[in-house]
Amino acid sequence: MVEVGDAGPMPGQRRRRCQQEDEMRRAAARFAPGEGRWDVLFETQDESEWRAHIHGLRASETQIDWTAVRMDTFCGRRMQPTTYRLSLFVPNAVPDPGRDRSDN
Repeated sequence: MVEVGDAGPMPGQRRRRCQQEDEMRRAAARFAPGEGRWDVLFETQDESEWRAHIHGLRASETQIDWTAVRMDTFCGRRMQPTTYRLSLFVPNAVPDPGRDRSDN
């Protein structure tokens, strides 16, 4: 008798899982410490202002690489209110090998 759990993985599940793992490895390498820095674009303690700003950015013609954006919510307690922060990853500048030549 075959039980429900004995059927094996769904078709395409292994491929999809491998693709997700590859994407996570690429993201980890891209945003690794030393590869760049996170610049704060916007920070507020007002949730409606936060939502309006995000909506405005998405509706504007400003080109933002949304794969390099981090949205943080720092949960507040009695003494500190909740803070919403939008940060953009800025990679380190790649040195131009032809520019730093000291052949003079």
